[in-house]
Amino acid sequence: MVASQSKLAAAFSGKTVLVTGHTGFKGSWLSAWLRRLGANVVGLSIDIPTEPSHFKLLNIAGEIEDIRHDVRDADAVGAAMARVQPDFVFHLAAQPLVRRAYNQPLETFSVNAIGTAVVLDSLRTLKKPCAAVIITSDKCYDNVEWEWGYRETDLLGGKDPYSGSKGAAELVIRSYHASYFSAADHPVRLAVGRAGNVVGGGDWAEDRLVPDCVRAWANGAVVDIRSPNATRPWQHVLEPLSGYLWLAALLSQDRALNGEAFNFGPAATDNYTVEDVITAMAQTWSSGKAQFVVREQTGRSEAGLLKLNCDKAFARLAWRPTLTFVETARMTSEWYDAFYANAGGTAVRTHTTAQIATYETLAKGRGLAWAN
Repeated sequence: MVASQSKLAAAFSGKTVLVTGHTGFKGSWLSAWLRRLGANVVGLSIDIPTEPSHFKLLNIAGEIEDIRHDVRDADAVGAAMARVQPDFVFHLAAQPLVRRAYNQPLETFSVNAIGTAVVLDSLRTLKKPCAAVIITSDKCYDNVEWEWGYRETDLLGGKDPYSGSKGAAELVIRSYHASYFSAADHPVRLAVGRAGNVVGGGDWAEDRLVPDCVRAWANGAVVDIRSPNATRPWQHVLEPLSGYLWLAALLSQDRALNGEAFNFGPAATDNYTVEDVITAMAQTWSSGKAQFVVREQTGRSEAGLLKLNCDKAFARLAWRPTLTFVETARMTSEWYDAFYANAGGTAVRTHTTAQIATYETLAKGRGLAWAN
């Protein structure tokens, strides 16, 4: 395994890293990147959430310890934490879909809030140094549709079940930190990562913009688009992952970061709509026609305007995005093009690894702190 020669490689090489939700979209990319960095990865998830599956197609199950438990199972999670004795923990396990949350609100609150509490409770009894990054979402903020990006100190909440569940998870994190992890002698340090809307290859979740597009385009179908003017903090999956990794690396060295939350998203000037994303992807799509049509929105509504203020991550972590919007769209299209052109298979592993390497190279050339 050839790891990049960066500060991330120095932080994670040879370390034991527990990733909850490792079989999901972001979790599988994170697991692949951690392996590249030389980490010993232990994944904990209840199942493989989609078919196709980025995790399955990566074929890395034999390179990591692949544990299958419900994140809400306190006995199982606690036993795994005690046995693994991780140096780092990334908690990504969640019910991540806004529209599914409307249909399954209790399940969503249970997984996202109680599941987070279970992970924190297992960390509470850990007796060794460990840096844990708990990932929530930009949807944790009480969205009042204003033009300014939400800061880490803004009001948490949510008018829909998904947003409410993420706000609830944040309250769980805050109470555990104040009650246990803020103690000067506690070996576990805790931080929170909040990310904007993530795109990239390997996402096949239901009722999500990019997967809906590529599934339709690969079959020669026209995509129906709702809310074309809705804006989101769009970013490639590797952007927030670089933030989570760098936050964990710094947290392990700097107690001043204990208990802090950080937004990871695009620059404030990168304000793009749903239609912008689809148009940019369509321009680089080569596996057939890329067509879409705007339909009148029906059913439950979603927020129209959502922005993040990432100044805290810029100032405290020296983190900033690596990719431009055009590069984000191109990398996403190219990944799916490679998948559909080769019917999956080895193309997934090859292209995923190549995109991580390209991202590292771009970050190093653009002077990102973690890449040098």
